[in-house]
Amino acid sequence: MKLGKATREAFGLALAQLGDSHPDVVVVDGDVGNSTRTEIFGKKFPARFFNVGIAESNLVGVAAGLASSGKRAWLASFATFVMSNAFDQLRMSVAFPCLDVKVVGTHAGISIGEDGPSQMGIEDVGLACSLPNFTVVVPADEPATFKAVEALAKIRTPAYLRACRPNVPILYENGCDFKLGKAIQLRAGNDLTLIACGLMVAPALQAADELAKQAMQARVLDMHTIKPLDHAAVLAAAKETGRIVVAEEHLLHGGLGSAVAMSAAEQHPVPMRFVGIKDTFAESGKPEELLAKYGLTAADIVKAALALPRRV
Repeated sequence: MKLGKATREAFGLALAQLGDSHPDVVVVDGDVGNSTRTEIFGKKFPARFFNVGIAESNLVGVAAGLASSGKRAWLASFATFVMSNAFDQLRMSVAFPCLDVKVVGTHAGISIGEDGPSQMGIEDVGLACSLPNFTVVVPADEPATFKAVEALAKIRTPAYLRACRPNVPILYENGCDFKLGKAIQLRAGNDLTLIACGLMVAPALQAADELAKQAMQARVLDMHTIKPLDHAAVLAAAKETGRIVVAEEHLLHGGLGSAVAMSAAEQHPVPMRFVGIKDTFAESGKPEELLAKYGLTAADIVKAALALPRRV
């Protein structure tokens, strides 16, 4: 797979592009614009860009005030800074009044690498999903991120967009049919289903290739929208393939796996396995080494698939 831009870079470019067509879009950043890539928007539209400094609670408050005044507000910081530090402000100033504030958390997951656990957002998706009125999206590559920004700009309710630091493979070279709440099937298969989001979609495809060598045809779903979840896709996967593996660069509790498990349990229970960060913080290291150490590789997905009971 061809390596593309990081989803944080794609977000910055897409946001600047959005500013051209939406003069009411304003952007607020927590003094990390060179990392979140909101600086691309800021250089293009300096009068609509606000840096509030390293003060995430104020970051959310300013964005909420701008949204209350009729602006389309986008705010960005590292995932763990904005979701953990400013959760109460997100809850009361954005979710409760249901304002048009798009929250973007970059440098999510352990793939941030050498910066270490204090910088790693590993619970951000769960926190975002717990906020009423929030849409939660985790795009897998550069084209999907552009489409995600476009789609979120069309809704006037709160949302959380998760972006990562490292460059990721391009999965949608011919364009991405991105619709909020609608999973994308990247590979057909009837023996089991691999459901993934974000950084783990590419490994899921690699795992499907490996499983095919063992005569197991795996369906692969890019479940880019965690909330609202595509329940129809989960039901079809459960009924048609009978077994599911979920992969995510997030704590196992409260993320995509939890959402898919709840959906399957309500609709059509099947054997499931989960690939994600177990109940632990990670450490500082090279991204690829951390992903391997904490079980977030194609090989780990294959192992989980093979651990599923055989279909009768």
